[in-house]
Amino acid sequence: MIKHLIFAVTLLTSVTSCKRETLKADIIITNAVIYTVDSAFTIAEAMAIKDGKIIETGTNDYISKTYSAKVTENINGQAVFPGFIDSHCHFVGYGLGLQKIDLIGTKSFKEVIERVTAYTRVLDGDVASNSFDKNDWIIGRGWDQNDWPIKDFPDKNILDSLYPTTPVFLTRVDGHAALANSEALKRAGITIKTKINGGDLLTKNGALTGVLIDNALDLVSVKIPKPSPELLKQALLAAQKNCFEVGITTVDDAGLLKKDIDVIDRLQKNKELKMRIYAMLSDDSVNYAHYLNAGIYKTDRLNVRSFKFYADGALGSRGACLLENYQDQKNWKGFLLNTPKHFEDCAKLLVKKGFQMNTHCIGDSAARLLLNIYAKAAQENNEAINSKIKSGNKRWRIEHAQIIHPSDLEKFKWAIPSVQPTHATSDMYWAKNRLGNDRVKTAYTYQDLLKASGIVALGTDFPVEDISPFKTFYAAVARKDSKYFPERGFQIENGLTREQTLRGMTIWGAWANFEELEKGSLEKNKFADFIILDNNIMKCPIDKVLKTKVIATYINGEKVYTK
Repeated sequence: MIKHLIFAVTLLTSVTSCKRETLKADIIITNAVIYTVDSAFTIAEAMAIKDGKIIETGTNDYISKTYSAKVTENINGQAVFPGFIDSHCHFVGYGLGLQKIDLIGTKSFKEVIERVTAYTRVLDGDVASNSFDKNDWIIGRGWDQNDWPIKDFPDKNILDSLYPTTPVFLTRVDGHAALANSEALKRAGITIKTKINGGDLLTKNGALTGVLIDNALDLVSVKIPKPSPELLKQALLAAQKNCFEVGITTVDDAGLLKKDIDVIDRLQKNKELKMRIYAMLSDDSVNYAHYLNAGIYKTDRLNVRSFKFYADGALGSRGACLLENYQDQKNWKGFLLNTPKHFEDCAKLLVKKGFQMNTHCIGDSAARLLLNIYAKAAQENNEAINSKIKSGNKRWRIEHAQIIHPSDLEKFKWAIPSVQPTHATSDMYWAKNRLGNDRVKTAYTYQDLLKASGIVALGTDFPVEDISPFKTFYAAVARKDSKYFPERGFQIENGLTREQTLRGMTIWGAWANFEELEKGSLEKNKFADFIILDNNIMKCPIDKVLKTKVIATYINGEKVYTK
């Protein structure tokens, strides 16, 4: 009897001891408000992480009793979200742009000139501006004539007088127009007789003004010395730093060359570049030659499986291709940047090779053309491109989807709309001038696009717009700019809810990248990419969203930024 009693006590002690053993984790986050963004939009209190992935989320009590870790962070009720996915930006271009003249926010052409001369004086050691080294180019980006009292395009005369032997190339904020001085035009071989398809050279009184539209930019940009690998590395690391500070953990770079991707891949493998990058390949012969033979390239941090095309230009520079004439320019509908046959041929090729097709469409004519091409390619190849059908489909995207004729909305069963909410709040001041009172209602229709497609992937388009995802969130929900204008929101009927917006910045962005099984929500076995905010953007007064700061950013469970 005594032996049996001793055995029972020993067994009970052993069982109790087993129950007290905890599972090992690397990091435990407790006392949080964790928006998992799973299918049920579950909110958890705690999270356990091991080997860069999420083991489990749950209550404080459950996670604390089940797991133990060397690092446990009690974050005192702060909000936690999946790392933001910027579904359309220009990460490499942004980084390189940090080393050029910043013309964003200039309120007049005079201010543009002031910034240029200030920049060149610094480089010259405060010597007269026109002594700047004639072998160097003066490069800037960010001006927007719509923000100036006189909203006409500028001309090159002042630049010619200041820099008669130095080429100057100043790109408009949207990247679809630029101002070049005479030396830059000379080096590009551009004269009044130059012809360009899918672009324009603006003239006045029979002379070139220096303003280039869309494909005309390429004639000059091809002459600009390319950045060295070391300069590109510096640019990438600078861009990464700024992205982490605002909570971005994945960027969809809309248009890259193989040489850029090779540098990115090397830096990621060396663990210098930690940003996850979804690379859209530029419509370029070198890219086709390599990737269509080599196939999709995928690592944990780099995904190369899509091509980016430009159907048309931008609304601000009147390069968007419209079904009807511009309201503020007679007999002008804009233009396509390539032939319909080019897009049709590429669609057939990409369906065959298994690559995603992502096309920049601002105008309703461009969007109609590409939506029809997408549908035809899908039907001819018996492919499910529809974003609502199945996980194995092609998930082709319309980038920007800015102006959509109402009769074409139903065609988004063939496409994912990838939109940038701050475009609406930047363009709202002058969009009506371009489109008229009725047609402007067909622009920036994010709620309509969501209903048609089932998802919307949200981004910033930085450096065209500000890098801040909080401005994206605010513009999507409140439909206001950073000055809280207009009071009732711009075409507020097409605003998104907070939940829809958060999904668009996380799980829907991951879905548009074929990455929903590894990121976009804080669920078991997904990457531990998450951010801690000082403000709960899902609960606070909506105007307070713009004041939100990131306390910490994590990628793979590694803290890559702390406030």
